[in-house]
Amino acid sequence: MKKPFYLLILVLAMTSVNCYAQQEMALKRKVAIGRFSNETQYAKSIFYDKENDPMGKQASDILSTRLAASDKFLLIERQDYDKIVNELNTSGGISQNIGADFLIIGSITEYGRKTIGTQKVFSNSKEQIVEAGVSLRLVDVSTGIIIYSGEAKGEATAEDRQVMGLGKTADYDATLSDKAISAAISKLVENIINTCMDKPWKAYILAEQDGSYIISGGQSQGINEGDVFSVVQKGKMVKNPQTGLNIELPGKVVASIKIDATMGTMPQDEISMASLTDGQVDLSALDQYYIVEKK
Repeated sequence: MKKPFYLLILVLAMTSVNCYAQQEMALKRKVAIGRFSNETQYAKSIFYDKENDPMGKQASDILSTRLAASDKFLLIERQDYDKIVNELNTSGGISQNIGADFLIIGSITEYGRKTIGTQKVFSNSKEQIVEAGVSLRLVDVSTGIIIYSGEAKGEATAEDRQVMGLGKTADYDATLSDKAISAAISKLVENIINTCMDKPWKAYILAEQDGSYIISGGQSQGINEGDVFSVVQKGKMVKNPQTGLNIELPGKVVASIKIDATMGTMPQDEISMASLTDGQVDLSALDQYYIVEKK
């Protein structure tokens, strides 16, 4: 009589595992972390090198760590960022050969350090305070349009206190800069993640060879053998007279493809081989198509 109950528990457990696996297999977006500039006057001397600003690099590393920890993105290296910026400046859009979905541009807009001391009859205290302001912009590289912009401030403190000459003393704490910048970035990361994940996942047809279609992306992005995707033909580009910007009209699903194999050793060189299961694709205009999750 107890067997049906145990079977029910087993079915529920397997369902939970399957749901968890589906969540883990979510398709990852490709993000290029671009220029992170220091717009403040802090640490700028006559020998200041804008291309090797330590605070900018520090902020970029913190942002990269935060995004990587979410396990929702593939991060593009900085050398690829230079190619992306060049294409955005010349064509207003991104080449599917690079395959980045989003570009993040950041700047440190505020930075200050101060020390506050309190002197009493039998005790004294000293508090070091660092405040930092950060601005982040998220660009959809397929259109060159900023889809999110935000600013935030962070603060970090260190305090020492002495009573009757006894107690700890604190020297100059350089780690407060890291903590203040990290606190500011942390306030914006969730919005960056949500904005990216709200946008539909895309991949591109790079080429056709002997009846097989070569697709950008592979296992690191969440693409697996046997997956089926929709092929969308891009919509017409029209100019919005109010903003002066070109807008791509919604595309149309024209075909379906099935992943036959994935290959590549790194996210940057991964590709997938796919076959057409239904519909038609114009082989002379592969750049007019993109791949989306099948609904």
